[in-house]
Amino acid sequence: MSTEELLAEYASGRRDFREVDLSQAYLFECNLQDADFQGSNLSRIYMPYANLGRANLQKAILYGAELSNTRFQSVNLTDADLTQANLFRADLRNCQLQRANLFSTNFQSADLRNADLSFADLSGANLDSSNLDQAKLIGAKLSRCTLFRAQSVDLEGAEVDGTTVFPDGHRFEF
Repeated sequence: MSTEELLAEYASGRRDFREVDLSQAYLFECNLQDADFQGSNLSRIYMPYANLGRANLQKAILYGAELSNTRFQSVNLTDADLTQANLFRADLRNCQLQRANLFSTNFQSADLRNADLSFADLSGANLDSSNLDQAKLIGAKLSRCTLFRAQSVDLEGAEVDGTTVFPDGHRFEF
């Protein structure tokens, strides 16, 4: 599906885009609220400043996607693959990220309040200056990730082998 087709069909009221291939698409500042991209290939997509509020991205492939400053509020990203994606300053409040592959993902300055990251793989992820207030990290893998100046981090139940945490400039090594 082309970018033009997607935007035209969305504008006409279609919200079901399950299992479409939009890899490497250019969707700067687009509004795709409530869209269903379950199982879709969105790898290397360029979608900064987009609005994906309440979208379904369960099992979607977002490998290497550019998603900085994108609004994901209340999005279902369960079992999604966001390996090496850029989510700088993204709004991920209330998102479902259970079992998501977040290996080497950039969450710098992202808002992850009330996000469910249970059993997600955050190995090598950058969570510098992110807000993790009330985020669920039970069973999450946090090996080799950084949490420099991350806010409200509760690591109870998370696997933190090799992770270095620097809340408010104080160094703690696990």
